[in-house]
Amino acid sequence: MPAFPKWLSDLAARGTGMLRRNRRPPPAATGAAPIPASIPVTEPRYHARTAEFKTLSFENGAGSRHYKLYVPSTSSGGPAALIVMLHGCTQTADDFAVATRMNVLAEEHAFIVAYPEQAVSANPLRCWSWYERRDQRRESVEASLIAGITQQVAQSYAVDRERIYVAGASAGAGAAAILGATYPDVYAAIGAHSGIAYGLADGFFSAFALMKTGRYKARATQPGARRPIPTIVFQGAADPLVNPRNADGFADDPLLARCKRRRVQGQVPHGRSFSRTTYTDARGEVLLEEWLVADMGHAWSGGSEHAAYTDPLGPDASREFVRFFLSHRLVADAGVAPSASAAGPKRRRWFFSKRTPKPKSVAQK
Repeated sequence: MPAFPKWLSDLAARGTGMLRRNRRPPPAATGAAPIPASIPVTEPRYHARTAEFKTLSFENGAGSRHYKLYVPSTSSGGPAALIVMLHGCTQTADDFAVATRMNVLAEEHAFIVAYPEQAVSANPLRCWSWYERRDQRRESVEASLIAGITQQVAQSYAVDRERIYVAGASAGAGAAAILGATYPDVYAAIGAHSGIAYGLADGFFSAFALMKTGRYKARATQPGARRPIPTIVFQGAADPLVNPRNADGFADDPLLARCKRRRVQGQVPHGRSFSRTTYTDARGEVLLEEWLVADMGHAWSGGSEHAAYTDPLGPDASREFVRFFLSHRLVADAGVAPSASAAGPKRRRWFFSKRTPKPKSVAQK
């Protein structure tokens, strides 16, 4: 594994400083009210004593990973949606759960949340490997582990197989983009916060050049893909680690060329202004939703003030992710995964046709 250069550590330090500045309350906001599509930011109380938040593990031929699993107290026992949340560098599964407050939303909407955790042995900074070509394939090490965790949860709990989603922040966003592109038979939609679209980087140094400049080469349509996977993107306009131009990489997909594009402006009361751009197909389905938050750095928009890498003044990304996700279901004819043979059409073997071992409990640290 290549060593992390000093300039990267310095850049991360500057980003952390900006996160602290993000938490200073700005002057009282004026202007337009939040756009109607936004979900209200009020948070419900929930009964944590009856909910489950436990540490489990998954293992396959590529290795093993721990993950946290949240099953809400509001679960009816019937098929529920599943959201897989991938943390950013230097974070843990617990950190990400606190920062995003996704467990609160799980109580409100009765879905299950899984938080895979990167191992320090795999990456000293706990970054997911999204930038190497070898990691951008179906059944690559980390993709297979995260997809395996997804399958394990879906087979162990009452999960609606048409409502499985994956989201991430920073390196986790890059990993989510890989999973959406390579496992279209598993994930109905993806969410990327402060990250880079699938296939734009081809190595360690190209990845950080891309993060710094936001300049990328146009990407081709995935072989066999008939539609892009529905995607919601959040990006800070003042992000010092991921150039805001990278958000446009998600829209640079030939399959979105015929979509109707619409941009609206909004304002969080006493918070930040933002723009939201939607790409809607001929059937009226929003295939891409891109949020650009003014004056926000490398932070989870609308996240908890009690966690690092969050900006409570921004629109609530977690709620918007959930709203977007629950409006989409898995489409069976989305396309063949990139690892499939190009020699000709074959009968599709669904990922969930295989059985995986039951999850193993891990003692709490």
